Amino acid sequence: MKTLTPLMLTGALLAVPAAAQAPTPIEPGYWETTSQVISPFPTKKTEKRCIKPEDVAKFIGGSPNRHYTCTYPTRDIADGKIRLVGSCKTKNSAPVPITGDGVYTRDTLRLDARVKAKVGGLNVPVHARTIGKRLGDCPA
Repeated sequence: MKTLTPLMLTGALLAVPAAAQAPTPIEPGYWETTSQVISPFPTKKTEKRCIKPEDVAKFIGGSPNRHYTCTYPTRDIADGKIRLVGSCKTKNSAPVPITGDGVYTRDTLRLDARVKAKVGGLNVPVHARTIGKRLGDCPA
């Protein structure tokens, strides 16, 4: 069974503003993210990547990778605060409930998420966290 990763949870955050000139909620650039599962089985992964203006929505507003499809009927993003409620699923799995709360600035992001994953027929609560920081402009 594939588990939901903290990076997947980060994908829940925001939609790109409708107007092309509207600022994005975070500053595009070179970002470092540390994704970790706090419980029940601790893991941690840090990665760096270039977030282009057109990638902001995918980075913070959609499924984080090709393995998951996430929907968030409740998505409250304003004044540096994040609240989301929805579900994520893989191609062959049932949706798994997910909630998240966090904070962001133009150059930082922190999201704590809670998932109720099914493992062997049991509901297992999972607490995950993603912390991101903008390091600067993307390397050439």
